[in-house]
Amino acid sequence: MAYDYEYFKGAVMQLTGIDLNAYKERQMKRRIDALIAKNGIVGYDAYVQVLKKDKSKFEEFVNYLTINVSEFYRNPEQWQVMDKEIIPELISKFGKNLKIWSAACSTGDEPYSLVMALSRHIPLNQIRIMATDLDKQVIAKAKVGLYSEKSIAAVPEDFKKKYFTKIGLSYQISDEIKSRVEFREHNLLESNYPKDYHMIVCRNVLIYFTEEAKDEVFRKFYQSLAPGGILFIGSTEQIINHRDMGYERKNSFYYERPKK
Repeated sequence: MAYDYEYFKGAVMQLTGIDLNAYKERQMKRRIDALIAKNGIVGYDAYVQVLKKDKSKFEEFVNYLTINVSEFYRNPEQWQVMDKEIIPELISKFGKNLKIWSAACSTGDEPYSLVMALSRHIPLNQIRIMATDLDKQVIAKAKVGLYSEKSIAAVPEDFKKKYFTKIGLSYQISDEIKSRVEFREHNLLESNYPKDYHMIVCRNVLIYFTEEAKDEVFRKFYQSLAPGGILFIGSTEQIINHRDMGYERKNSFYYERPKK
């Protein structure tokens, strides 16, 4: 079975551009085996053949493979730090036309949270966020902008009233917020990284990567930041060797590429 999984990893790389070697193997293999069993397919080879022929199964696989646990204002105390310290600091350094990248943005909760957080400091029509993910399905969901009550639980009350409309049991985010975000496909392990960003937000994604893959991504983020720019990571993550990469740690979740 180990040999079969090695074959499967190579086939997935060819089909999707996703390198399964960068993920913790036991955890990822368990997820994939569960999906194969759910579809009533026997063996990796048979599943690869299904993925090649069946577009819906292929999209289901990519959606299942990418970890999409997301919510607005996740870890609210860190968003308070952003509101009180990080955004004012960035504006003082770079002005109000900030370049911001929400990487591995999942269903849009995070980039839309960023737009709302920035709107307390910058006119809405001046805000632009680039949001990326490797999963077409979650990008499609993000563009629709329909969320559960649980997803928006931590959104400040004034923003809930102003920017969300209740539709049945769900909540639709306003076009006013959606129009400030540009969604693109991007693979953190394979794609070229954009340059000169004032803030990059990538939270609770890299915990699924191997230590080597994490290091590679954090180094690439460093190169993507403008000098003085800030990386915001998740509550379950830390950059242990941040000094070796050139970062200065502002607190547990914010790291700066210092100006020379």
